[in-house]
Amino acid sequence: MSEREPDPARQQEFAGRVVQVLNDACLGFMAGIGHRTGLFDTMAGLAPSTSEEVARAAGLDERYVREWLGAMVVGGFVEYEPRQGTYRLPPEHAASLTRAAGPDNLAGMMQYLALMGEVEERIVEAFRKGGGLPYSAYPRFQALQGEETAALYDLALVDVVVPLVPGLTERLREGIDAVDIGTGQGHAVNVLAKAFPASRFTGLDISEQGIGAAKAEAAAHGLDNTRFELGDSAELTGAYDLVTAFDVVHDLARPDRALRAVAAVLRPGGVFLMGDIAASSRLEENIDHPLAPALYTFSTFYCMTVSLGEGGAGLGTVWGEQTARRMLAEAGFGSVEVERIEGDPLNQYYVARLPTAA
Repeated sequence: MSEREPDPARQQEFAGRVVQVLNDACLGFMAGIGHRTGLFDTMAGLAPSTSEEVARAAGLDERYVREWLGAMVVGGFVEYEPRQGTYRLPPEHAASLTRAAGPDNLAGMMQYLALMGEVEERIVEAFRKGGGLPYSAYPRFQALQGEETAALYDLALVDVVVPLVPGLTERLREGIDAVDIGTGQGHAVNVLAKAFPASRFTGLDISEQGIGAAKAEAAAHGLDNTRFELGDSAELTGAYDLVTAFDVVHDLARPDRALRAVAAVLRPGGVFLMGDIAASSRLEENIDHPLAPALYTFSTFYCMTVSLGEGGAGLGTVWGEQTARRMLAEAGFGSVEVERIEGDPLNQYYVARLPTAA
């Protein structure tokens, strides 16, 4: 039996949806350029201005700025007064598009679109042949992720995230040993080290570039209670009172081994604080997630693919709370609590402890 003919009204409605996707994707690319060039930041401080005035203030070429402004006007990001030929970024829009917005700045996230475009041909090849891509295929990723997370760490890591673990703030003030796995450029470690000078912090990552950036930042702040080491989280050794992992476990090639290694290095009474994507392991429970399409796309273009490229598990961005709880339990953690913080729809935090001795 052949399928029924398409309903004309539904067909037209869906075609409109696809056109919207095309337009919004293009706006995303242009918003990423607005972030990278500082155009949003510049316009937030300007009165209604011509394209020449905007370009001059931003130190950019007017012809390119004028074309960018055209996209921003028709896309509803920027207001235009045709009689005066002036453009204005409303403050309500600037609150989601400028660096001054901190973690509310969504324009910075748009940079990932161009990053994904850089590897599209290789992703298509992986669809046909399987396998994945090496970490080295994404030379800009760590810098983008560092920029994205720095705003959140600066605003909330010490005053909001750390207090999710009862008593942890006091212990850090008194002085404990902590390690951050998959530390990237080490900003989280340096924020904590600055706030808690009596504690000792280690950052571990496989990226030489990231470790170099972390050491440079620590030196710039005169921090003497940090150290950064090149290494695989699955081979973690030592003894620590606190282990942290922020938005990294789902990327690992061997997340099961890494979690077991975390459990093995925790001292009695120690805690593992893991930040990761707030999502479900069940597809049907993610349909209404506000960022679900982005999460599955990021997973395909980076998280799952890099893990597979290293011969790993390929968990992907949307590995979900159910899978996370199971893997933590299999690693030996007897107590796992999941916490959320206000204003962050993307992440949740797992507070995991080992069973207490009888």
